[in-house]
Amino acid sequence: MDRRLFIGSLAAAFASPLSLVPTAAESAPRLVKVAGKLDHPWSIVVLADGSMLVTERAGRLRRVTANGAISPPITGLPGTILSEGQGGLLGLAVDPSFAKNRTLYFAFSEKRGNLNCLSVGRGVLSSDWKKLTAVSVIFRQNTLHSGNMHYGSRLVFDRTGHLFVTAGERNSLRAKAQDPKSHVGKILRITRKGLAAPGNPNKPGWAPEVWSIGHRNPQGACVHPRTGVLWTAEHGAQGGDEINTPLAGKNYGWPIISFGREYDGSKIGVGVAKAGMEQPVYYWDPSIAPAGMRFYAGSKYPGWNHNLFICALKGKHVARMVISNGRVTQYNKLFTGFARFRDIAQGPDGFLYVITDESSPAGGIYRMEV
Repeated sequence: MDRRLFIGSLAAAFASPLSLVPTAAESAPRLVKVAGKLDHPWSIVVLADGSMLVTERAGRLRRVTANGAISPPITGLPGTILSEGQGGLLGLAVDPSFAKNRTLYFAFSEKRGNLNCLSVGRGVLSSDWKKLTAVSVIFRQNTLHSGNMHYGSRLVFDRTGHLFVTAGERNSLRAKAQDPKSHVGKILRITRKGLAAPGNPNKPGWAPEVWSIGHRNPQGACVHPRTGVLWTAEHGAQGGDEINTPLAGKNYGWPIISFGREYDGSKIGVGVAKAGMEQPVYYWDPSIAPAGMRFYAGSKYPGWNHNLFICALKGKHVARMVISNGRVTQYNKLFTGFARFRDIAQGPDGFLYVITDESSPAGGIYRMEV
């Protein structure tokens, strides 16, 4: 039996068959190139003036003007950024009061002696857009590792002004995803100073920064514009990519349960469900390697307001999902085969902007126009 349509287990209550079979590719908006010659861009933020801030995985932060002019790298980033494997300069978020304080936050893999960890830094962008000042590392994972995979690393602010940080389980440390004392394989929630945010579960034995546990490699995160609920997308193994709505204190199963398989074809953990562990809102089999995501809030694309858009790396498309009562009821693929899409953001003009995870000169920014 197709594992996606497995009936008779707890999974059947959470994922309807309709949501598990993508519809055919639809007529899509066109992609208009805004800028090229970026080297593996990882995260994009579109500012109120239409300019963009973009991280490049190799450790560069750039400003791109609304007409596509790319700045030299902004100086002032920490010298401890480790650009190896899947690591480097990764997630980016601007302070909710950026217009007043020009503060931004960035996630990166950081050298710690012969080991490394996921860290979050903060800095103030100068008025000439050329440098970061008052730079500090406000948070470091409490589990160090020698590998260079599965950092996760999306940053997103909630409605209370606290920061969600998605943290992967570093691949070979997968068992730590079930250890609530460890920061790996978790959704974390911190203040703008890097402390544990008020309202976190703070269960006995849990690190105070931990929001939810049992995550593999969450590389997408966004907050629903109507409900304020966090939505995430994470990489599975062979199959088993997931969308979740992580709730405080909940366990999302990795590596005990998964809809994926090991790369040798063997079963992961105990199967697809276990009491006390949450089921995904949606999953993919085969995998698409989901990355950046956001809910659209605007009128540029008729009928698409509050649809969910997710970038696919391996799948090389942008997924458009219709959400009804917290479930995926329609799935359409946009721009199939064009590139590895890494992140998506909405501009003040109401258009969506995507970045392609390619080496320079192929890495770029594109605007979705109707």
